[in-house]
Amino acid sequence: MNKPSKIYICGHRGMAGSAIMRKLQEKGYTNLVYRTHKELDLTNQADVFKFFEQEKPEVVILAAAAVGGIKKNIDYPADMLMTNMMIQSNVFEAAHRNKVNRLLFLGSSCIYPRLCPQPMKEEYLLTGPFEPTNEGYALAKVAGLRLCEYYNRQYGTDYISIMPCNLYGINDHYNENAHVMASLLRRFHEAKIDNLPTVSVWGTGKQRREFLFVDDMADAAVYFLENYHKSEFVNIGSGNDVSIAELAGLIAKTVGYKGKIEFDTSKPDGMPRKLLDTSKAESLGWKYKTELEDGIRLTYEDFLKHPEFAKR
Repeated sequence: MNKPSKIYICGHRGMAGSAIMRKLQEKGYTNLVYRTHKELDLTNQADVFKFFEQEKPEVVILAAAAVGGIKKNIDYPADMLMTNMMIQSNVFEAAHRNKVNRLLFLGSSCIYPRLCPQPMKEEYLLTGPFEPTNEGYALAKVAGLRLCEYYNRQYGTDYISIMPCNLYGINDHYNENAHVMASLLRRFHEAKIDNLPTVSVWGTGKQRREFLFVDDMADAAVYFLENYHKSEFVNIGSGNDVSIAELAGLIAKTVGYKGKIEFDTSKPDGMPRKLLDTSKAESLGWKYKTELEDGIRLTYEDFLKHPEFAKR
């Protein structure tokens, strides 16, 4: 990948895509192509094919996806599967038809079995049933990483996949369907502003999650685009996890909330634990940089810049 390469970023306005765009610009890549959802609906095959024929990108970064926290995955499983499958299928085939030889697919640690051995190694894929609360999303992501492998095998392309753990950070969506970090930041902030005595958190609080600051993921995406040329996907994470109870405590501290934290055990925990084995990424020369407490602080600072979400 050369600095003048024409790079199409699918999903450039989302948390992941915007972080990758910032990293590319920081590293001197200036020939970037992108479209908003209003300008190009990636679920519309004809429009996607037309766009690729007109723009002829040399590199494609597929960071566009229907995403959300546990509530959205439970409420909209068909949408999570179908929307992501349509986006992926359209972009992969359009890339192939227009001789795009370099593509990066952004996956998710949700691909692993619900009761997967920890930490989760790449070879544990499809060794057991998915977590039911996000099965639709997981199925789509597995299809995406397999498409990378299969296009490489059948057509000799140079497509790669990275599988990050739970992402959080700048430019996240802080609405009711948000990821766990963004959702809790908003909830604790509003509880502080409204002087609420308690904040309720879904589940037992015992479930454990690994978090990666989105700018670190972007650093990994560009690093592997520049240096990695194999079909096998790579786990991307910090190699550290915390319980949701510990996370809630860190967020309360960052926000300045002094009330009580309660856990709603009538709500599901999701997977008991999700911790990636990142030894492969580290052996290939990449390692995360941002510690969790620093990342939460940076994310809260970003949240406060959004008046549509942040009460004053």
